[in-house]
Amino acid sequence: MTGLANIPPAPVIPEWNHVYSGKVRDLYRDANGRMLVVASDRISAFDWVLPTTIPDKGRILTALSLWWFEQLADIVPNHVISLDVPASVAGRSMIVESLDMLPIECVARGYLTGSGLADYRATGAVCGVVLPPGLLDGSRLPSPIFTPATKAELGEHDENVSLSEVAARVGTSTANELARLTLAVYERAEAIARDRGVLLADTKFEFGRRPSGAASANDGLVLADEVLTPDSSRFWPADDWEPGRPQPSFDKQFVRDWLTSPASGWDRHAGTAPPPLPSDVVARTRDRYAEAYRRLTGLRLWD
Repeated sequence: MTGLANIPPAPVIPEWNHVYSGKVRDLYRDANGRMLVVASDRISAFDWVLPTTIPDKGRILTALSLWWFEQLADIVPNHVISLDVPASVAGRSMIVESLDMLPIECVARGYLTGSGLADYRATGAVCGVVLPPGLLDGSRLPSPIFTPATKAELGEHDENVSLSEVAARVGTSTANELARLTLAVYERAEAIARDRGVLLADTKFEFGRRPSGAASANDGLVLADEVLTPDSSRFWPADDWEPGRPQPSFDKQFVRDWLTSPASGWDRHAGTAPPPLPSDVVARTRDRYAEAYRRLTGLRLWD
């Protein structure tokens, strides 16, 4: 059993047809084939969409993605067309191109943690990339690595794969270009974040192609979906970084920690839905998302 049945119905937006809802975003299409991406305040953990929302989360994810798209525009084109969106979803949505999306989660890692740490402990490598011995949870890698994953069905886990497996799915040229772009974007973002006192431990990107398939210098690839948000990335405060332990982070770790604590009374392996989040966990999670936006951009969404 997965936690997807409790995704609420997408709101009706005049002149836009709802086509899909994910864990966080609702997608619509207009008569011209353009897509409207609406970021909700939903939050997921352990493959469940939780019954409690995080106020302003959708606004933060959208604003941060748009800011990063601007920082990266000279490296790779993105799918944003317009911010002239319906008033009912202003601030949390963008109008984008309809792309043919590639079935690959393009993950870049500059630090060892999460599923990469688990793979390393088991095999000494991550996605076929052999790493030096003796690395700890939170260790900085000698250089960033491309560790792709296959995109799982909604509610299932992505599966880490090697570059050769990506090549088998999308072709060698495209696989190599995905790796190049992923690392180029990561290195730009990592430098920007570090300059602001934030470590970008890892992140994932999604790429698509315009339906025309027109060739370009980067194999026609377009950066899509969200980019470099606390939902798709691990951001750590640089002044608290200490390898050998889990790191404080600007994301939903408060939610995961509470759900796995005795206070929640929830067994994540029992197949039952998680309980509502307490107000203090909601507030602290919202504050971490807002702090990530403030530190990275130097801006505030509200006073």
